[in-house]
This record gives sequence, C-alpha cells and structure tokens, in this order.
Amino acid sequence: MKSEYVVALVMSASIWMTGIAQPADSPVGTPAEVPAATPITDAQKAALRKTIETCGTCHGINGRSVAPTFPNLAAQSAPYIELQLHAFKDQSRADPDAQAYMWGMASPLNDATISGLAGYFAAQPAAVGTPGSPALIAQGKKLYEEGVPGRQIPPCATCHGPRAQGMATFPRLAGQHAPYLLKQLLVIQSVLRVAPVMHGIVKDLTKDQMQAVVAYLESI
Repeated sequence: MKSEYVVALVMSASIWMTGIAQPADSPVGTPAEVPAATPITDAQKAALRKTIETCGTCHGINGRSVAPTFPNLAAQSAPYIELQLHAFKDQSRADPDAQAYMWGMASPLNDATISGLAGYFAAQPAAVGTPGSPALIAQGKKLYEEGVPGRQIPPCATCHGPRAQGMATFPRLAGQHAPYLLKQLLVIQSVLRVAPVMHGIVKDLTKDQMQAVVAYLESI
C-alpha cells in the first residue's frame, strides 16, 4: 500500500512542478499558450517524495489526517497551502501551534518544494464529512450561509465558497476537523494568530456560535 502512495505522490508532484498544465483560460490546442516544461531531476523527485512522507506523519500521506490536532490538507487550495508554508517559513504566522510544529518543518523548504507540496495535497481526494448533532449542524449551516446581519457579521460563504470548498487563498473548510477549526477561530479571535480580515469577522462570535459553525463544516 505504501508503495502505491509513493508512486502516486511522485507522479502528482512531478506533474505539478514541471508546469506542463495548460492555463484554464487559454484556448485548447494553442501551443504558444502552453508553458514550457521545466524538467525535474530524479534527485528533486526523491527529495520531494521524502518531504511529502514527512508531512504525512501528521497530516496523512494522502492529506487526510486521523488526528484532529492536525488539519486535513487533501483538496486544500494550493495557493492557500503555499501562502501558509511561506508564512511558517518566515515566521509571520506565529500562533503557538505554528511555533511548536511548523516553524521548524518549513524552515528548510525552498520555493519549488513548497509548490510541489501544495500541488500534491491539492490534488488528493477530499476528506469525507463526519456526521454530528443535526441541531448543531443546522445552526452552523445558517451561520455559515447567512452570517449575523444584526451584528454586521458576514456569511462565511462569501469568501470560503457556498460549500466551503475554498477559493484561491481562502482555505477549504469542508470536511475539516472541528477541533482544529475551533482552535484556529479562538487563536484568531484572541490575536494569537494574525489574520486581520478574519479577526474582524470572528471577534464578536461567541464560542457556542463557533462550535456550531465548525460542526457544520466538519459534516460536509
């Protein structure tokens, strides 16, 4: 089973790093618009494979972690993964877990490796939602889709997508571990994690409201 994962991760990461995919908005069959391939050496492939396996220790080799302490990375937005890895590397993301786990892990990564990791995990099948309390999930769905208009709290869906699938540097939240999401909301609310846009949105949310939203997100 592990050998199958290794083959898959090398293929996925190699395709991402060579840059041979045609841009989504370019006309099909227009050779001039197809980026030139940049070969990746066997040594680079081996290094990237080793890094993905290291990430898999906590996040799962397929990006679907089994411990709620560590977020799922499968199907996460590649731009978001890249943004966060750079933030860990330059230590601009400084919440306690970032310092404890990710500063050291990200410090040796170069730009090509960061792009390869982002492409690999973004290409993995998403985690399946986990059922929970129907009442709590219904409350969280309403908050996610409608926000709290009376307190000028916008819908989460505005940035994260109608099904929490993520958009560009706004992360995918669907299927994410509820304990992880709740912890991130709390550290953002307390400004232990610097996220100006999110801080303005969550600063007035109660913990009960946060728990409802994350229960909904974990379920989809």
